[in-house]
Amino acid sequence: MKKTFESALFKFAYFPNYDKAIEFLAENLADPEAWEFSDANEKHYSILKSYLEHIFRKLKAENKVAYTSNNSHACFNTGLVTKNLEPIFAFFEEYRKPRKGKDNPQYCFKAFLKESDIQLLKTFPSRHPDIADFFQKPEDLIFNPRCQLIPQLDHIIEDNLTRFPIHIQSLDSGEIRRRLDGAIEEVKKRVKTNYKLAVPQFYNNRIQLLLPLNLTPGSPNPDLALVIHKISEDTYTARTCLTLKMAYNNARLIVKPQSVWLKP
Repeated sequence: MKKTFESALFKFAYFPNYDKAIEFLAENLADPEAWEFSDANEKHYSILKSYLEHIFRKLKAENKVAYTSNNSHACFNTGLVTKNLEPIFAFFEEYRKPRKGKDNPQYCFKAFLKESDIQLLKTFPSRHPDIADFFQKPEDLIFNPRCQLIPQLDHIIEDNLTRFPIHIQSLDSGEIRRRLDGAIEEVKKRVKTNYKLAVPQFYNNRIQLLLPLNLTPGSPNPDLALVIHKISEDTYTARTCLTLKMAYNNARLIVKPQSVWLKP
């Protein structure tokens, strides 16, 4: 994630040294996990940066960013914890040094802090803001094997072909359709006997499920993630697919994926 005008987090606050703050959060404060994709040449913590941007958007929508009575400080619950399971907060103070010619945010980032940090406790002595809520309907997080799955193959191929592996894109349209159809039929059978294959993601303000698609004969690894969602009580549909990187970023917003197939 780059510092762009579209970033809600950077509209909200100025970060004097964002990369260093992210590195500290990942390496010294948060419970260790993979915050960069395995094929990256350098560690930029791209998964963590994407996570913080989107978790902040969700918290803003839920009115879970806390402010002092005079608006001198703000904080939000990152949803991350230390290795001893202590919640971690992002802490801000009012921005007093506006940059010339800039559309300056109201706040300046100060630190990522544990809930027990004295600075946080002094500034926000009462109840701290809660984590984002993705669980209004917990049943949406688990695949229902009694439901049918009806994919929209034409839409998946026509709108998402550039997400397919290069060696698949070079095939003729008939072969691509046969491989996609076969992969979907296979995963429909697999997920009915192993509901854990379906990984929940949060996108466009709703819970969806991700299923692995194996398009390459003989390969044990999936090539894409099929996105499915309910259109009725007994039917799922699928209109799109994601690269595995896109899928992991979306899934990590809810919780660290504990999946045999979706890994960073």
